[in-house]
Amino acid sequence: MTSPHDPLAAVAAGVEPGPFALIRREGADHLDLLTGTVRTTARLADIPLPEGGPGPRTLALVPFRQIAERGFACVDDGTPLECLLVEGHRRIPLADVVAALPDAPVHTRDAAFDISDAEYAATVDRVLTEEIGRGEGANFVIHRALRATVQGDPLTAALAALRRLLLRERGAYWTFVVHTGTRILVGASPERHVSVDDGLVMMNPISGTFRHAGATPDRDALLRFLHDPKEIEELYMVLDEELKMMATVAEHGGQVVGPYLKEMAHLAHTEYLLAGRGSRDVREVLRETMFAPTVTGSPMENACRVIARHERTGRRYYAGVLALLGRDDEGRQTLDAPILIRTAELSPTGELRVPVGATLVRHSTTAGEVAETHAKAAGVLAALGLGPDAPEPGPTPAARLADDPQVRAALAARNAPLARFWLDQRTPGATALPGLTGRRALIVDGEDTFTGMLAHQLGALGLAVTRRDWPQPGPLAPYDLVVVGPGPGDPNDLTEPKMAAMRTLLAELLTGGRPTLAVCLGHQLLAGLLGLPLRRRDAPYQGLQRDVPVFGVTRRVGFYSSFTAHAEADRAATPYGPVELSRDPADGAVHALRGPGFAGVQFHPESVLSPDGLAVLADLLGHLLAHPALTGQGEHG
Repeated sequence: MTSPHDPLAAVAAGVEPGPFALIRREGADHLDLLTGTVRTTARLADIPLPEGGPGPRTLALVPFRQIAERGFACVDDGTPLECLLVEGHRRIPLADVVAALPDAPVHTRDAAFDISDAEYAATVDRVLTEEIGRGEGANFVIHRALRATVQGDPLTAALAALRRLLLRERGAYWTFVVHTGTRILVGASPERHVSVDDGLVMMNPISGTFRHAGATPDRDALLRFLHDPKEIEELYMVLDEELKMMATVAEHGGQVVGPYLKEMAHLAHTEYLLAGRGSRDVREVLRETMFAPTVTGSPMENACRVIARHERTGRRYYAGVLALLGRDDEGRQTLDAPILIRTAELSPTGELRVPVGATLVRHSTTAGEVAETHAKAAGVLAALGLGPDAPEPGPTPAARLADDPQVRAALAARNAPLARFWLDQRTPGATALPGLTGRRALIVDGEDTFTGMLAHQLGALGLAVTRRDWPQPGPLAPYDLVVVGPGPGDPNDLTEPKMAAMRTLLAELLTGGRPTLAVCLGHQLLAGLLGLPLRRRDAPYQGLQRDVPVFGVTRRVGFYSSFTAHAEADRAATPYGPVELSRDPADGAVHALRGPGFAGVQFHPESVLSPDGLAVLADLLGHLLAHPALTGQGEHG
């Protein structure tokens, strides 16, 4: 393994090797060695992607603070967006790389989490009570970091850790080391965030963590994990959140494939793949998908506010991405971007940081989430000499639990309650309804990009759809239908600018007699305008699927809410005319309402948790746009 410029030989000789990266993709029998120069840029749009022949052009280290490009909150720690401009590219056999990497122990001192287990548990409890319990979102990821000091040369330590990861870790999407001269990243990320190849955009939501500490996993324990409601709901919620992103970067949204079991040395995850065709510049794809809900939460914009409130420190590269940009044989742009998790960052002076996070949902327990952070750190910590190694694979590969018939059946069963709209191949125009061609709908976004999925469903029914953020002014006259969409927050707090503005918009729409559909937060504000009381639920409905009555028909739909309207009867007189209400018979919670020219639903018809969602939308459009032929149409009509 020699060449005119061999970074590994340079390190062995005690010579500064210059910037380089070594990357092994999942299942590959080789590593890509990238060498070049490093440039710092301010924005994703500034990442260089020059013309030329096929191959990688730039490897970008994207820190979490870049989320500010989308106008989202973050603690700005000043971590730079560094780009390795690729000047040399070689493929080196895996065995040759392992032979050339240093086989020596890594010595560290003063290893400890920056936040104790007790402090982290207290933060988990606050987020569950103050954020999820009060309607601020469905799930949030809160991180902590193990810090230590590496003794000896940090780059040699990182390369020794890479060797252990290559030999002992399995199932990683990328196993890598990146050296820019100002920092070193080494890790084994399990998760593709987004990739673009031949116009196909793919995302890979992974959630649910089965811990087995490197021992042979117990099948019965795994089956219990696969049937655990908390783990199932956690995966469904991140699936919904990444479908929102795919709705933005792929022309027809994303198709769901899976779920699968991703087996690693210390734990296993459940995962889906999402795929859709897109034509955007890959830097725009990166920007519109900052960052994965598996490392932030949902809805995304408010998740960033919650993270800033409760973490109070910058995330550096944790939850960002490594992004390899290039071109294919036809000169088209390519992108491959794993999430920066299960990754250690080392400074030239030996400061070590290993960040990890846990996804908090309504079923979370403080003890369980503390344990999850330890399990997620285990693989990288073992490679750095800070934890027990997983056993090195023997000459015969171990049997994969994913091949077990009962495991496959448990995974397949997870799709049974989901909306076929997102799981099946969709033929354009197949679900279009009579009378909608040429009609236009405006969706007003209340800070929840579920509106992107809603736009795809309304488009599939035949409407031409425009989206607009709630503070953005604009005319209403060109539209046949206005949809006032979902978002986080307390609908009773009309001192909050968003709540006041969206309620004012609803009043204008109803007064003007313009056909109006309100979803989730929009529905709550509409109900309040009609005089119905709004109450916080005793237990939040975040990522919850239920069978509920919707105007005489039982529909299976998904909820993401902590508030609900209440009514004592199925009909009400309001300042805007008589209203029909679909209520929960147990407590009077209003799931849906409709009046002359307007309607509202508390659930999300666009969610993957709503198998009857398209049918509900079709029926409501029939009511709102006065086309009787629409009624009863749709996916399950």
